[in-house]
Amino acid sequence: MRNKKFTLPLVDDFLLSIRTNNYSVETLYNYERDLLVFEQFLRDDACISFDNVSKRSIDLFKAYLTSQDRKTADGVLGSEKLSAGSINRTLSSLRSYFKYLVDMDYKVPVPPSAIKLLKMPRTHARVAELESLVQLIESPTAFEKDKRIALRNRMMLEVLFATGMRISELLSLNRDQINDTGKIFIRGKGRKERFVYLTDRAKALVNDYLLTRDDDNIALFIPYSGRNSGKAKVRISPNYLQMKIKRYKELLGIIVPTSAHSFRHGFATYLAEKGANPAAIQILLGHESLQTTTRYVHASDKYAESTHKEFHPLSKVKK
Repeated sequence: MRNKKFTLPLVDDFLLSIRTNNYSVETLYNYERDLLVFEQFLRDDACISFDNVSKRSIDLFKAYLTSQDRKTADGVLGSEKLSAGSINRTLSSLRSYFKYLVDMDYKVPVPPSAIKLLKMPRTHARVAELESLVQLIESPTAFEKDKRIALRNRMMLEVLFATGMRISELLSLNRDQINDTGKIFIRGKGRKERFVYLTDRAKALVNDYLLTRDDDNIALFIPYSGRNSGKAKVRISPNYLQMKIKRYKELLGIIVPTSAHSFRHGFATYLAEKGANPAAIQILLGHESLQTTTRYVHASDKYAESTHKEFHPLSKVKK
């Protein structure tokens, strides 16, 4: 039972405001879990009520998120150290919550601006070679004994790379969103709407896969085993797909870190290498800012090298 002394005020109202402002279910879930982690920290580690939170408390919470003693929202010790990006997401949730309290004229112990995000490390983005990504996409055919699972998993990876979708967008697809044109209308992060496009390869695989389906599940991707497999609305989980990608990657001996998001990253990188307009890539990825897209474009060393050779004013040697 939650101790009222340590309960955060107006949390339910804050989450309701998130939902009514048309944020995704996933965003709502993340906000709720992040605030629960902060509440647990105040109760179990800091032993202070919300009204007694100080700037030092916020700094201690940051340190707590980076420690091995960190607990998840479920109250169990975190199995892995959080990345700077994950910590900043939690801090951003907390800052949004404080801003909401200010908007509601609730007295906050510290201003929202006191919640500073961590400085993100500048890492050199790495994408698997195109040949390795293609091997990974085609690997379910070799590694899965069940032909239905092989075809389904192959198609999921193919569609990820063909469209640049996020994993959440991919797994929320319904069968009625697919037609012969290969043009798919989706609602992405922040409920933003856009079109994505299947390649001819992907369209052929989708058609083959749909011919194997004789069920009434509206979902495009469904599990074939497990106690929930026969339910009409059950879908493939993100954890399943990530686990399979990790297994295929290990079996193929791919050493570059590769996940479901890597297909989206590779999609943008290899389009850029072919000379695609960054603004067009931005639309395809559903990015609000072109600056976000250029992080993908700039990750392409080959594109940078070819640009240097083509456009540098002294690239030609005079004889």
